[in-house]
Amino acid sequence: MVNYYNRDLYKTLNVNIDATAEEIKSAYRKLVRKYHPDVSKNVDNELKFKEIQEAYEILSDYESRKKYDVLKGFYSEKIKKKYEQKVNEAKEKTDTYIKKEQKNETFSSSLNQAIDKLFYGKKLDNNPVRHSVNGEDINIDLKISCFESLNGTNRKVNILHTEPCPKCGGRKFINDTQCPMCNGTGMLSLQKKINVKIPKGVKTGSKVRVRKEGNKGINGGKDGDLYLNITVEKHPYFEFDGLNILCVLPITPFEAVLGTEVSVPVPDGSVSVKIPPMTSSGQKLKIAAQGIENKTKSKRGDLIITVQIKLPDKLSQSEIDLYNNLKNLSAYDIRKDFYNAK
Repeated sequence: MVNYYNRDLYKTLNVNIDATAEEIKSAYRKLVRKYHPDVSKNVDNELKFKEIQEAYEILSDYESRKKYDVLKGFYSEKIKKKYEQKVNEAKEKTDTYIKKEQKNETFSSSLNQAIDKLFYGKKLDNNPVRHSVNGEDINIDLKISCFESLNGTNRKVNILHTEPCPKCGGRKFINDTQCPMCNGTGMLSLQKKINVKIPKGVKTGSKVRVRKEGNKGINGGKDGDLYLNITVEKHPYFEFDGLNILCVLPITPFEAVLGTEVSVPVPDGSVSVKIPPMTSSGQKLKIAAQGIENKTKSKRGDLIITVQIKLPDKLSQSEIDLYNNLKNLSAYDIRKDFYNAK
């Protein structure tokens, strides 16, 4: 942890040195959503993400933050004076508590206790009792395809979570000496890959909860949960309208003229769709009971196809010659109604 004192950890998290524990946690979560390796593919951001993790591990822990502030000169009389007014206001409201505390310590000590509680979000305890602390939840953004949303899927996700140091058990010190494994933080950050089942029917904005895959609890505290924030990516040819599946089906000009049979994906696999001869672009075809099934209501939507006549990106010379022959053979004026529509 000593090498961390060369950096301003408050700047790393974009918070002021008088930030509360909640403000630090909020800033950390925003930065994680921006720089997490699963979100940002920029190689430079990996180092930034590591620095954010290290800064949060120190500033989120009372003892580590106090030690850091003292060595950096942040925990000064100036900061104490800045908060003295708020402490005095708190003292007036909790006069009974302060009087009880004064039986065992001087008012100056009580003032420092109150400042520590306000500044760090907890009371200073020279002989701390190891209470259990629940692990925090982890949130990860996950993109899935529309058919993964429709059918459900299994995904392997990479998470960064914290757990108590196995060497010191989260106590930070071993025989009054700073733990060498965790550098006195009591926690370790570890990468972990897990398989997650995404259920059927999730939509953009859905949250998938994976129990006990968040940060580990301390001293018997409960492990946090993992939450996957789902975004369903748009498909170029498919979208959903309630229980109906809307499909834009591309066909070639000769398929439109001659007719054809096309295999179209549906939730249960695929369905064969007949395109009748002389089909126009934009024409709609309805295939009943081939949409999304709602087992609760014993209903199933339809597959609604919109035909789109599409030209190939490239044509051979032989194909161009055939189109020229067709142009010379055709006597039909397709725009006659267009010219007369005045």
